[in-house]
Amino acid sequence: MTRRTKKNGNPDRRRRRRFWRLLHWLVVVAAWGAFALAVIGVYLSLGLPAVSEFRPPALEPSVVVLARDGSTIATYGDVSGEWLDYEELPPVLVDAVIATEDRRFWRHHGVDLRGVARAMWNNLKAGQIVEGGSTITQQLAKNLFLSPERTWKRKIQELMLALWLEIKLDKEEILALYLNRMYLGARSYGVDAAARTYFGHGARTLALGEAALLAGLLKAPSALSPLRDYDMAVRRSHEVLSNMVEAGVLTEEAARHARDHPPDTLRPGPGTDSRYFADWVVDSLPADVRAAGVPLIVHSTLDPTAQAVAERALQRRLSTEGADRRISQGAVVVMSADGAVRAMVGGRSYADSQFNRAVQAHRQPGSAFKLFVYLAALDAGLGPDSRMRDSPIVLDGWQPENYDDAYRGMITLREAFADSVNTVAVKVAERVDRRRVIDVAHRLGIQSRITPHPSVALGTSELTLLEMTTAYAVIAGGGYAVRPYGIIEVRSSRGELMYRPNFDLPERIVSPRATEIMRDMLAHAVSDGTGRAARFARPAAGKTGTSQDFRDAWFIGFSGDYVAGVWLGNDDGTPMVRVTGGSVPARLWRDVMVGLYQGMTVEPVGRPMRRPAPEAREPDSEEGGLFDRLRESVGELGDGR
Repeated sequence: MTRRTKKNGNPDRRRRRRFWRLLHWLVVVAAWGAFALAVIGVYLSLGLPAVSEFRPPALEPSVVVLARDGSTIATYGDVSGEWLDYEELPPVLVDAVIATEDRRFWRHHGVDLRGVARAMWNNLKAGQIVEGGSTITQQLAKNLFLSPERTWKRKIQELMLALWLEIKLDKEEILALYLNRMYLGARSYGVDAAARTYFGHGARTLALGEAALLAGLLKAPSALSPLRDYDMAVRRSHEVLSNMVEAGVLTEEAARHARDHPPDTLRPGPGTDSRYFADWVVDSLPADVRAAGVPLIVHSTLDPTAQAVAERALQRRLSTEGADRRISQGAVVVMSADGAVRAMVGGRSYADSQFNRAVQAHRQPGSAFKLFVYLAALDAGLGPDSRMRDSPIVLDGWQPENYDDAYRGMITLREAFADSVNTVAVKVAERVDRRRVIDVAHRLGIQSRITPHPSVALGTSELTLLEMTTAYAVIAGGGYAVRPYGIIEVRSSRGELMYRPNFDLPERIVSPRATEIMRDMLAHAVSDGTGRAARFARPAAGKTGTSQDFRDAWFIGFSGDYVAGVWLGNDDGTPMVRVTGGSVPARLWRDVMVGLYQGMTVEPVGRPMRRPAPEAREPDSEEGGLFDRLRESVGELGDGR
């Protein structure tokens, strides 16, 4: 017999029991989930700063160096402009930024769920964070408080901060903070700094095309900088204009007009090697000016045309003759006769080496140093036709030799100087006292240490190209003291005068007679001496210099108001292949001078040209001076004046 089993309980009761059991577990899971989320939220929020701390970024005060024509040579530090409230921002800029960066900015509450969903999907597909989907508020939160790393933790912190910002600030304040803080390339932070960097004026007066260009930079500030790639920056601005049309804030006609008339940006300065000059200028700023802690604008003496001429000339000579003659480096300095430096090339490539061979390298000038030897002799009473014997001489076991190993017998000082006869130069230095030759060198601007060895007359002490060029500028300018300078004035970014060098009339340091004779002897060295390769269509004067074993080769001279010095050699001091000052350096100097007079004006900038100060005293006055003492010490030398 089959036994039938009776079901126990009411079916409705069983359903209610299952419902309450399910509800119980849902509540438990929800509670634990909420607790877990709270723990995660607390953990993530531990790294969040107070939202009220809206401090401006700690920027290094900028120094902008401008060339003589106002173009930018170099920028040091970070550039910041004026802080603009929302009411001061041009509407066209606001429209361009919102249309491109966050079209739903006025409608969301800090987080755009559509954008977040799209970004999350793309990130999941890529297996890493490749897209932010960030709103303007989120970008501001990241800029204010967070590191640029791309992690899930940082992204969640960004979302939380964006919501907090929307609670603390209204939309206008958020947008103003954003546009005053964001980096826009060329070391510029904020739209006002960027407008001044790229367009030369503040952000209040931005035109449509300029606003579109700045808005486009937010995507990739460095890569899209118009100073780096103007065409790419303009193409990006066209995308911004299209975004504005799509967003309904700009007509197609206005966008087309803006595309047809791209904005004019400030011209980049001369070639990258002008940074040698800029570094020298910034290093020479007075300490109190640098310590002022404000952005500085340095108006300099550099002439972009002269700089380009010097750079091209050096590159041409190194590329055509450098390899065969084993010349790897060179330097060029061009200045006006008053000491205003017009061009400075400190090496073959600033990108490869920032060592400035024009001002930092101390090298032997060779026979270019004989300028000081013969100046001492001239002011001691000798003349260019005074005669001395070119014959062997031994001093303390050292015997100088002439380049051609020949001796000419009795010759004039003019001939000895033009042909760079070493024995005569040494004899002259010994007669006038080599220490007094050193005094003359220091008087003409040489600051480096000079050793009073018997070989000092042959330029065996190591000096800089800038020092030597400055000394020759004294003769070019009529015998007055020259101080090389690259700064005309320094102003703050607000236009306040911070520094201006003293351009008082200089003191005469070489007598008129000695100056004129030395100018004539230098001209003879070019027309008939070792500097013949430097001759060109204008009158020129200068001197060659070659150190022992062809390790250094120089030519320094002047024509008109321009003084130029060139040096060629190798950083490690290895010899070149028989490169004398009268070969490649003289040709390089000629190239520079020809280029200068093809494209440059000749008036100097800065202090007036060679007029003695009223209180200046002639060196050979009755009270006595250096050159009077030199004259007394060489009475036995014949005078051929």
